[in-house]
Formats: sequence, structure tokens, C-alpha cells
Amino acid sequence: MEKITKEMTIPDLLKMDPRAAQILMQSGMQCVGCAQAAGETIEEAALEHGIDPILLVRKLNLYLNMTV
Repeated sequence: MEKITKEMTIPDLLKMDPRAAQILMQSGMQCVGCAQAAGETIEEAALEHGIDPILLVRKLNLYLNMTV
């Protein structure tokens, strides 16, 4: 599986693995489908929601690699 990075956009992440939406929402990003999310990187969206982007990316990679 491709590694997730904080530079990826939210839509690219969700195209890569739709299960990522669950992790984003559990982390406090309830608007993964909103228009603004369509142009944001994971880092930008995380910072906007007060979430550490590095920890979020680690969580995404751990979860998605464990459930392959």
C-alpha cells in the first residue's frame, strides 16, 4: 500500500482508501466531504481542526496498513 503523507489532499487520500474517512472523522474532522476539504492537504485540514498532522498521518498509516 502507498504511504500516506501530510502533503496528500483529502480527496487523494479517500481515493487511495475510503476507509480513511472513518479515521479522519474519529479524529475530529467531521467535514471530510465538504467543499473546502476538496482542496486541502491532510496537514492543512488537521491544523485547521487543531489536530497534530504528524500524529494523524501516523494513525492513518498504522490503521490502513494493519487492515490491508
